[in-house]
Amino acid sequence: MKQYGLIGFPLTHSFSEKYFAEKFRKEMISDVEYLNFPLHSIGEIMPLVIDNPEICGLNVTIPYKEKVVPFLDDIDPEANKAGAVNTITISRKKNIFFLKGYNTDIIGFIRSLSADISKKHKNALILGTGGASKAVVCGLNKLNIKYQLVSRTGKPGCISYKDVDKKTFQNNTLIINTTPVGMYPDTGSLPDLPYRYLSEKHLLYDLIYNPSVTRFLMEGKKRGAGVMNGLQMLKNQAEESWRVWKNEEVE
Repeated sequence: MKQYGLIGFPLTHSFSEKYFAEKFRKEMISDVEYLNFPLHSIGEIMPLVIDNPEICGLNVTIPYKEKVVPFLDDIDPEANKAGAVNTITISRKKNIFFLKGYNTDIIGFIRSLSADISKKHKNALILGTGGASKAVVCGLNKLNIKYQLVSRTGKPGCISYKDVDKKTFQNNTLIINTTPVGMYPDTGSLPDLPYRYLSEKHLLYDLIYNPSVTRFLMEGKKRGAGVMNGLQMLKNQAEESWRVWKNEEVE
């Protein structure tokens, strides 16, 4: 039986295993399964691949989207540009295997934003600078939406949370949280922002999907802002991952 799966740690937040099980059932796809592979360190990926010859592809989540890159034999140009990978194809010939990385988060993010949204919001704040933020950066570039990165400590090309003020909010009506702050089980947390400056002109987008309405999104709803979570992006990237894996088989 062919296996696909998800690597990351922890994986208690993941919906992928259930999503693909339901997809395989609905589409009557047999002789295939999708499993969670929690790895305590990214170095465990090679023993996983070697010891499990049935594995044909992997998804990658927190905290390994960037750390996995050195373990790959090849990387898709778009994923290379992003500097982050969330999908891996594994091809094998006898005892030799070949790992190639892709980033399906990019198309997943783009498809989650309607044409109306991309026209209405021309400047964005991106909260976080990890692997997920890199896919969002690539997506915004393709949509011609300018962006400002925000992190806990300011650095070249990135401001700190304490630097975000009323003017920052006025200039950036799309605010995207790419951090795990507020994700289950830490549902009481939220990014440290001056939410009082939000208005109905803003759209808050949280890549987190569990809970479906984070405290970050609650702050937006209180002030009339539009809100959306990361569930549709996740579904989009999952379908794109499956397309990549099936194309690899054809090739």
